[in-house]
Amino acid sequence: MTKIIDGKEVAAVMRAEIAAEVAQMVAEGKRAPYLVAVLVGNDGASEAYVGNKEKMCGEVGFGSQVRRFPDTITEQELLDEIARLNADEAVDGFIVQLPLPKHISEDRVIEAIDPRKDVDGFHPENTGRMIGGLPAYIPATPDGILSLLKYYDIETSGKHCVVIGRSNIVGRPIANLLSQKGWDCTVTICHSRTHDLAGVVRTGDIVIAALGKPEFVTADMVKEGAVVIDVGITRVPSAETKSGWRLAGDVKFGEVAPRCSYITPVPGGVGPMTIISLMRNTLRAAKREVYK
Repeated sequence: MTKIIDGKEVAAVMRAEIAAEVAQMVAEGKRAPYLVAVLVGNDGASEAYVGNKEKMCGEVGFGSQVRRFPDTITEQELLDEIARLNADEAVDGFIVQLPLPKHISEDRVIEAIDPRKDVDGFHPENTGRMIGGLPAYIPATPDGILSLLKYYDIETSGKHCVVIGRSNIVGRPIANLLSQKGWDCTVTICHSRTHDLAGVVRTGDIVIAALGKPEFVTADMVKEGAVVIDVGITRVPSAETKSGWRLAGDVKFGEVAPRCSYITPVPGGVGPMTIISLMRNTLRAAKREVYK
């Protein structure tokens, strides 16, 4: 029987744990963690995502701020703002919401962030520490996936994990993490140039779909009893909703779910875990757990 991995439930448990720890910090006379989000332009999806982060900060007792800038800001002006946040001792962690306007180099921006405040886990220093198995800020979505696997006690040791997608935000980090000691998966990364992609995916005991193509993974690509983690979330047209659209994952849920032992829905699977993992990174930053 297929079990649905409920990201909302797991996120709620983690939210309560973080809130309790923050309350204890404050009771001991310590400052609550403080998170800043930098938002450039007025992209609707980015606005919604940053708004959700700000709301979550309030729920767990963090201080927070959103610093908004027009999409006409120059790269140097944005780098200057990052330098100010790096130097501000009241700020424990900050994120620069992606994507950025085309005239700004995302790589330069990420590299300018102090690794000790890089709660998104994108700085090359945190990437290197993660790959080396050292304490690091792990990108929120991969960290959320690991939390789901742990919460549901899903066996990973010796299993073949197939990751579809090779982004630096999800695909590559989750592949590296699951190959490390303690998780002990054998990992295959698939992408647009993979020969017989469907055949490769069918060999996966665990399939992580993170390519951004709605309903790409179909039942014929998944073996019986597989664990399927759907990272994708895309708005697709729908005549059945008032808005005219619905959210779809990278997995064709209705036909794939009956073949699975576990599967994440969209929405309500990986999504809620991304923001709560960011909160956990910010708490770690406030406690100086990674860079002591």
